[in-house]
Amino acid sequence: MLKLSADDRAQMLASGSMTVLRDRTGWAYYHLFRAGLLDRPSRGRYSITVRGLQALKENPTGLDQKYLKKFPEYLEYLAPRPKEGDISPTAIPIADAVTQTPQGIIDGAYKTLQQKLANELLEQIAAKSPGFFEDLVIKLLVKMGYGGSENDARVTGRSGDGGIDGLINEDRLGLDRIYVQAKRWQDKVGTPQIRDFVGSLAGCGAHKGVFITTSSFQPAVHEYLRGVQQRVVLIDGQRLAALCMEFEIGVAVEGAYVIKKIDATFFEEE
Repeated sequence: MLKLSADDRAQMLASGSMTVLRDRTGWAYYHLFRAGLLDRPSRGRYSITVRGLQALKENPTGLDQKYLKKFPEYLEYLAPRPKEGDISPTAIPIADAVTQTPQGIIDGAYKTLQQKLANELLEQIAAKSPGFFEDLVIKLLVKMGYGGSENDARVTGRSGDGGIDGLINEDRLGLDRIYVQAKRWQDKVGTPQIRDFVGSLAGCGAHKGVFITTSSFQPAVHEYLRGVQQRVVLIDGQRLAALCMEFEIGVAVEGAYVIKKIDATFFEEE
């Protein structure tokens, strides 16, 4: 349809990780998905929505970002409300060289890729079972240096134990324990859920806990925690995704760009 030559279709990105065609097609799918014109029923599969069919009728020759900006979901994707622990603004526009340095362009593109990956991570997590999510949380905490090994960490919430989903050592010697609760929620976690968690900590004689959610927390939660004796750390969806990327849980390196500069010492003459 696009009349691309064999050379066009075979052209690779500078990183060598994939073809330019695949990269641009993937981003086109993603933008249309964020605008609600495509649905993604499963990994690697897209289907057109009612909104997408209407968009084709209105724009038979093609779609662009200007058109997509008429949809509130797409505007939210471009400029989401800042959240605690957020990685960066999504879809940072890459300005031309007149207003941006090359390094600034690369930095902006990198942040856009990171936020896209964070969104996809949370979507993958939401599609899995609660047990999978609990195990992921334990793996992450162990990778961060808590508990020594996964054998020392335990998932306990499946047997109904007052809201405690996991137990993990704070250090390799097990001098103290950290209690973990993990919730895959769409709505914001409120004070009642945190109050129950704190009550469970008190009932176990625990002083420290981590509450993790794929969504976010209501502002009143932070105010409530200032008045309790237990030390409770809150991790929302954006921070969870950032930690998974940092400690390589559920992600893999796709490609790498090496930026080089002149070695000034090489050119020094005695």
